[in-house]
Amino acid sequence: MNLASPFSLALVAITALAFLGLPIGHSMIAGSIFYLLLAGQDMGTAAEQLLNGMYSNYVILSVPLFILAAEFMNIGSMTDRLMAFCNALVGRFRGGLAHVNVLQSIIFAGMSGSAIADAAGTGRMMQVMMTRGGRYTPSYAAAVTAVSSVIGPIIPPSIPMVLYALVSDASIGFLFLGGVIPGLLMALSQMFIIAITARRKNFPVEKPVPIRKLPRITWNAFPSLMMPVVLLGGIYSGVMTPTEAAAVAAAYALIISAGLYRSVSWRDLYKSIAISARTTASIGMLIAGSLVFNYVVTVENIPEAVKALLAQWDLSPIGFLTLVNLLLLLLGCVLEGTAILLIVVPVFIPTAQALGIDLVHFGVVVVVNIMIGLITPPYGLLLFIMANISGEPLRAIVRDVLPFLLAMIVSLAILTFVPETVLWLPRLFGYQGQSAPLF
Repeated sequence: MNLASPFSLALVAITALAFLGLPIGHSMIAGSIFYLLLAGQDMGTAAEQLLNGMYSNYVILSVPLFILAAEFMNIGSMTDRLMAFCNALVGRFRGGLAHVNVLQSIIFAGMSGSAIADAAGTGRMMQVMMTRGGRYTPSYAAAVTAVSSVIGPIIPPSIPMVLYALVSDASIGFLFLGGVIPGLLMALSQMFIIAITARRKNFPVEKPVPIRKLPRITWNAFPSLMMPVVLLGGIYSGVMTPTEAAAVAAAYALIISAGLYRSVSWRDLYKSIAISARTTASIGMLIAGSLVFNYVVTVENIPEAVKALLAQWDLSPIGFLTLVNLLLLLLGCVLEGTAILLIVVPVFIPTAQALGIDLVHFGVVVVVNIMIGLITPPYGLLLFIMANISGEPLRAIVRDVLPFLLAMIVSLAILTFVPETVLWLPRLFGYQGQSAPLF
């Protein structure tokens, strides 16, 4: 690469601006405009690409709606009722509250599609429950909440999968289906680590909830438990598109929280809308920056150049996936997941297609990698969120996260090298995608 070329100088500008503290979305827009200036192109092309990308991709609208649905859940008592239901099911086992933490993330995953929403929504509550009376150390409680929160965007609905569909043209519905088994596999690996640790450290056994109370607890949580059924049932029955389903999810969460449970004040409603707006604006600027920068990448023919370079290495599908996994895990240590998804991943998609790798399988592998990056030091965003909630030093949380991290990487290897763990359920619903033999 010519270090004095417009593209190289644009990359330097983006990196420098990001290091100076400018948000990465703004940095990409500024760097892309700088490229257009150096290349002698019309700088108005940046605005054209941004507006065309934003207004022609109906699927982007689902992102703020899923965020709003999660916020409406958090301000009501839906989360409390779900927590009581989870405690009734698995709280009776050794290390029960840690298992409850994972189970509630599985259920919450079917509602919000956001790891941040999961951690922020139930993290403080689980932190108090697990540390009350010295049951668990604050760092372990924070670690379990952080690792269980990554399940959210793997099990549908999933905001990262929506963004992946945006850059790959893969089916959102089949991506959602492809994430179910990997998400459950991640949860199983976490509960396995909890069971081993509970026995070794003699974690407490909670007082069992009497069986006679289970029907009432289930009934109280039933409207909340129906939200994933309404959401996913609407998508896979063909009644709703994913974007329409996101709107229905937000409306359903508000109706249940405010109308049925009567646990929402006007102040809570305003606060949830404001938080959703700020989060959406942050993600929106990143999407806008990626749309403009991806135009630059396309003009420079970077995806084809990467494809030609990898062709020279004569990589097999399994070799390519291994390389992508290693690269994404390393990038996850230092970069924010959405940036990786919108900037780095599109470069690899042409090569994946050329090697016959199914785009739904590839998408789920990518999303799982990015979710693991949220708990990978030193940048892992969920680690910082839980350090703030728990008041524990980051190094203590990282120490307790490491066994879970290892188990999750093993799960990642399984779903990478055994495509049917991802593709079996989509094919059950009629998916016709082709996947080349990996070995």
